[in-house]
Amino acid sequence: MAQCRFSSSLLLLRLRSARRFSSLPNPTTTQNDAELVSNILLHHHNPFHAMESSLQLHGITLSPDLLHHTLLRLKHNSKIALALFHYAKSLPSPPPLTSDAFHLLIDIVAKVRQYDVAWQLILEMDRHNLTPTAATFLILIRRLIASGLTRQAVRAFDDIETFALTRPTAQDFCFLLDTLCKYGYVKLAAEVFNKRKHDYVADVKMYTVLVYGWCKIGRFDMAERFLRDMIERGIEPNVVTYNVFLDGICRKASLHPQDRFERTIRNALKVFDEMSSRGIEPDVTSFSILLHVYSRAHKPELSLDKLKEMRERGICPTVATYTSVVKCLCSCGRLEEAEELLGEMVRGGVSPSAATYNCFFKEYRGRKDSESALKLYRKMKKGGLFVPSVHTYNILVGMFLQLNRVEIVREIWDDMKESGAGPDLDSYTMLIHGLCGKQKWREACQFFVEMIEKGLLPQKVTFETLYRGLIQSDMLRTWRRLKKKLDEESVTFGSEFQNYHLKPYRR
Repeated sequence: MAQCRFSSSLLLLRLRSARRFSSLPNPTTTQNDAELVSNILLHHHNPFHAMESSLQLHGITLSPDLLHHTLLRLKHNSKIALALFHYAKSLPSPPPLTSDAFHLLIDIVAKVRQYDVAWQLILEMDRHNLTPTAATFLILIRRLIASGLTRQAVRAFDDIETFALTRPTAQDFCFLLDTLCKYGYVKLAAEVFNKRKHDYVADVKMYTVLVYGWCKIGRFDMAERFLRDMIERGIEPNVVTYNVFLDGICRKASLHPQDRFERTIRNALKVFDEMSSRGIEPDVTSFSILLHVYSRAHKPELSLDKLKEMRERGICPTVATYTSVVKCLCSCGRLEEAEELLGEMVRGGVSPSAATYNCFFKEYRGRKDSESALKLYRKMKKGGLFVPSVHTYNILVGMFLQLNRVEIVREIWDDMKESGAGPDLDSYTMLIHGLCGKQKWREACQFFVEMIEKGLLPQKVTFETLYRGLIQSDMLRTWRRLKKKLDEESVTFGSEFQNYHLKPYRR
């Protein structure tokens, strides 16, 4: 604790010194200051005295820009963000509060379902000579829908005219429909659209959103009905509309046995034909959707033929297009062709993504070819070819654990932490289970504690695996220390932890 206070004091002195010598506003300086202020607040946060951490800022001038950038860095800490906001208002010369600051704070509190606080902030805007706009309400609406409070979201949409003194636009209405569809509330979106489509000029974007929504929940009959309805109303579908419909047909279709694959391809080609009949040329997304189907069905020849057809039409493949074909080739064991395609991809100016390289790593894992995997990983690492994703690291950690290459696991784990990509819950779970399987109890306990300290709640099976292993290895004292640590951190996990009652294990 003393070390934490000392570090924070240094940050504070550094910030005040910077303020003394800086006379002109500088975006970089503001962002650096925001980083320092947010660190001070986080280090001194007291959950029982919300304003205590804000008092550490005594003597620092909070400009509107500094307040905004600090709130951005506190977006995952709603209590501290709200305390800072109230502290800013309480200053003898408070900084002018902007709509952006209010919008940011409304989003922060609504994210943690503090909707009463969000509404209070909307009402408070008026007292600061700021009129809530449609954008203010759309932030709240998105969070309400994400929480499943769809009717409240629709009522909030109706309140826009009352508070913002302007009628919602067609674009605002489309946002409401789009958000409902993205979270799976398509029936309500269709109901709202049918009731209010005469209040707004229905356009291709609105219909495309609804086609997407019906496809998302697997109701292709309704998606096609809306597609036909828009054509009957004289609204011409565009390439995006057809791509959404095409993706709906192909994305989750069952491709086995062969007749199901053929049926899916026939339906997809019908969409291509309809596009051509309406004078709409399929684009790179259209072909990428079809290539994804070929990849899932393990059809390398068809994938390569379709890729060739794209080039002949003058359509430049994207990273997603190439990745689908590379995945297909790798999964069919044709690694040399996949490597050739990777080289062609780079020469064409398309940078491979983490997903592209993951195709190779998964195939190496299946073959238990650790040397090839390690060679590719180190080549990528040395050449800076791409930034691995947490999924990439997890594939490699799992592979080298299975092959008992613990020293390589440690190297990859350290790289993952240094890159900032992870580790996540899956990473820790895989590593702990792997170490338990090899009876490396000390290392497993070390990562278990690290996981808890990061606020990641281990899965119940992880608890039980570690518990059984320690008891069988006569390490009951170690388990008690772990359990004590877990109990200390249980406040972080809240009610979720209450379900983790371990049954006494008898040897």
